[in-house]
This record gives sequence, C-alpha cells and structure tokens, in this order.
Amino acid sequence: MDDLVITIAREFGSGGHQIGERLSKKLGIPYYDKDLIKLASEDSGINEGLFGLADEKSSGSLFKKTKVYDGGISKPDSSDFTSEENLFSFQAKIIKELAEKKSPCIIIGRCADYILADRKNTLKLFIWADKENCIKNTMDVCGFDRKEAEKQVKKINRERSEYYKAHTGHEWSDVRNYDLCINTSEHGFDKCVEIISNYIDVMYK
Repeated sequence: MDDLVITIAREFGSGGHQIGERLSKKLGIPYYDKDLIKLASEDSGINEGLFGLADEKSSGSLFKKTKVYDGGISKPDSSDFTSEENLFSFQAKIIKELAEKKSPCIIIGRCADYILADRKNTLKLFIWADKENCIKNTMDVCGFDRKEAEKQVKKINRERSEYYKAHTGHEWSDVRNYDLCINTSEHGFDKCVEIISNYIDVMYK
C-alpha cells in the first residue's frame, strides 16, 4: 500500500468527505480536498478566488467551450492563462504531483479518478446515497431546512456532473469509471470505511 492513491468521487450529501476523513485517520495517511485549490493557486500564481469560483462547478456558459483535459498548461503570457481549462490543468498538475510525492494519500473530487486513470495502485471510489439520505445528511451538516437542502443537493450534483463531463468527456456517475461504488444509505459511514479498508487489504497488500 506504500504508493496507493485513493480517489473519492462523491454525490453531495452522501458523506464522501466524511468517509475520506475517517479513512485517512484509520489508514494513517493524508487526504486532500479544498486544500487542492490553495496548492494550485500557490503553484500557478493565480488568485485562489478564481480557482474557488470554478471548483467542481459550472456557472451559466462557463464551460460551454471547455475542452477535455489533455495535460497541457498555458503560459503566463497566454490569453487563456486564467481560463477554466487552465485552472483545471493546474489543479490536475497538483493531483499528479501529490500522487507521485505524497502517496499513500486520499484525493477527494476534482476528477482525480480520470486524471490518475493510467496510474497503477490507484483505487477509484464513487460514494453515493439515495435522495432522502443526501437531503438528511445535508440538513445535519449544513444546518439547512429541508427545502434548501433538497435544492442544494440537486444543484451541486448537477454542477459536479457537468464539471466532470466538461473536463473528461465522460459521465460522472458511470460505474465504469470506478473500482468500487458504495451506497452510504445501505451501510453508514463507519461501515463504508470498514468495507473500503477490507478491500484495500485484499487488493493492495
């Protein structure tokens, strides 16, 4: 497991972040989520706020002209240096560097499964839950009422799906993108962590 990287794609409200955090503690390895934005900003010199605006979401026509990620990065004097494509490319660069230098580790979201698709010893997870559980979890974690929680679950999952499609050309919820898909509605967070840990014991040790 020395160089294992675990990527976690997750529906909003499914508990993917919580599972990543608990799995990190159980395995004793770091996990990266929002800090990817800060790392990409520091590496590129581009304002962190710009990365935040395009983080796992599209807004209106933001991604209409986005091309599938090809590994290239525009230079600072380029007119598209702060384009959505280039922001994604810098973040992808950080994900690859973490996989190379900080493994074993866990990377949450940001199309990491696609970016690291050709890398050996990469476990690609998709965490999901039924609508009712996503709404309930969102109410509990974010303090929303039911109406707002339902709105946010629908909105953010749509944005993540569009973001994934724009940058990978693939469907976010297609099980063929992943090694293991887990329904937290059926198992609960701690049981899911146990399932993943047991899977790693069998497949990567």
